[in-house]
Amino acid sequence: MPFLRAAPAQAQVTLLAKPHAAPLLARFAPKVAFMPLAAPWTVFRGKYFLHRWPWRELLRTVRALHAVPFDVAVSARPDPRDHVLMRLSGARSRVGFARSGSTLLLSKNLPRPSNPHRAAYWALLAEAIGWQPESGLHHSPPVPNARRRVIIHSGGAQPTKLWPLDRYASLAARLRAAGREVSVACDVGQLGAWRELGQIAEAPKDVPALIDALSGADVFIGNDSGPGHLAALLGLPTFTFFGNQWAAAFAPVHPQAAWIEGAPCPYKPCYDSCRFPTPQCLHDITLDEAWPKLVTWLGR
Repeated sequence: MPFLRAAPAQAQVTLLAKPHAAPLLARFAPKVAFMPLAAPWTVFRGKYFLHRWPWRELLRTVRALHAVPFDVAVSARPDPRDHVLMRLSGARSRVGFARSGSTLLLSKNLPRPSNPHRAAYWALLAEAIGWQPESGLHHSPPVPNARRRVIIHSGGAQPTKLWPLDRYASLAARLRAAGREVSVACDVGQLGAWRELGQIAEAPKDVPALIDALSGADVFIGNDSGPGHLAALLGLPTFTFFGNQWAAAFAPVHPQAAWIEGAPCPYKPCYDSCRFPTPQCLHDITLDEAWPKLVTWLGR
């Protein structure tokens, strides 16, 4: 987002991204043009079944890209399929991070940053094309209220990223007993489970509704998932439960971000699935283990 928010002062920029990026641009980078594409190689399941790819949509996208005389195409993903699309776009210069021989598709192959965080890749791209992105990520930080209003979001894109709901329910009870105002947001599929736990939870219907829910809080607690990054973008300090991924690469970007990481695992990091019946690295984190870290973070 700092890269995109620096765009209006630098160039006319188009973002090619999944449809859910549209409301994020409208809120945080409204001068950036948008072209939707759910790239089939970014899905969690079936990404290698080429016969299922939306080839007609891909062809239409390539034609639409080629109709614009782009000077530069960039991608922070070290993915040759992104690089093929950049080449097909007709952009005269293509800057990215080569992988599996995709150097030939790029005009400028950048070295991987020493910092593994995904934001560092975008910072290197900005430097490579002579941009100065915003130094801060945060937008519209909340008015401090003694950090009393806590929002818990229990959802996530994959089951391997979900800390158990019963522990979130116990956490909410402890926070309320400590004098915090707690609201709960979740994915639609979790509403029934929250009701069974005797808790009131809301499932925001879309990204704007999620933004509204997060904007009413002072701090965020949740899984390694999109809502945590959106909370940090809104200026909320975040506390994240990490299981199968490294916090060093995916922690929300906020100076007061904190987290707890699950037990070591020889297969970590993994992305879409787990070799065990349950993601024990995450499920082994007990509330009693997490509570002292949460209290220290809230105290700061």
